Amino acid sequence: MATVTSLWRHPIKSHGREDVASTTLIAGQTMPGDRVWAVAHEASKADGSEWVPCANFNRVSKVPQLMAMTATLDDAGIVTLEHPQLGTISFNPDGDIAGFLDWVRPIMPADRAQSTRMVKVPNRGMTDSDFPSVTLCNIASHREVERKLGMDLSIHRWRGNIWLDGFPAWEEFEWMGNDVRIGDAILRPLERTDRCPSTQSNPETGIHDADTLGALDSFGHRDFSVRAQVIQGGLIELGNKAELI
Repeated sequence: MATVTSLWRHPIKSHGREDVASTTLIAGQTMPGDRVWAVAHEASKADGSEWVPCANFNRVSKVPQLMAMTATLDDAGIVTLEHPQLGTISFNPDGDIAGFLDWVRPIMPADRAQSTRMVKVPNRGMTDSDFPSVTLCNIASHREVERKLGMDLSIHRWRGNIWLDGFPAWEEFEWMGNDVRIGDAILRPLERTDRCPSTQSNPETGIHDADTLGALDSFGHRDFSVRAQVIQGGLIELGNKAELI
């Protein structure tokens, strides 16, 4: 049995992270407030009518400085973003985002398709998976990556939702198709989360400073965490127990 040590959501895909003390999951949906919006670039075909792959959006793997962003989402739908180079901005992603586009432009690479609009899909977050998923992360696996690299790493490199402490390292990969009870909710891991160069970016600076992919390669894969479907909704709070059932 393990314990929930932290909960995180990312209101705008790849643009900021927010810690929460509790969340109420809904069957078949992503974590509330997680990846509600995504920032489409000028070459994107996303129109908000359905889920589309992450290649349609500006994200950390292409814009490393985005990793250094934090976020808050209030009950009125206002997102506040903070970045060490850009300062702070608050805006409504469903409204006029011209100010946001101007604000983020200084960290956009000149050779990268520029951000143009915000995309939101009804009733689901814009996860990297083609199904509404919640990412479960094992702190023991994170520590193994730290050990391999010989350095401390922020958990934010993995941009996960629910962090669990108490399971052996990499045990989460054995959970596929089984159910995990966390607090009042039940989740079913369906796939491992394959990783990209975004995890090499420091969440404080946005600079590539750790060979996380090389470290994962040493374990025979490039995966970290698992993507799970919410089978039974319910309240999850910090300190809740988590167990395979």
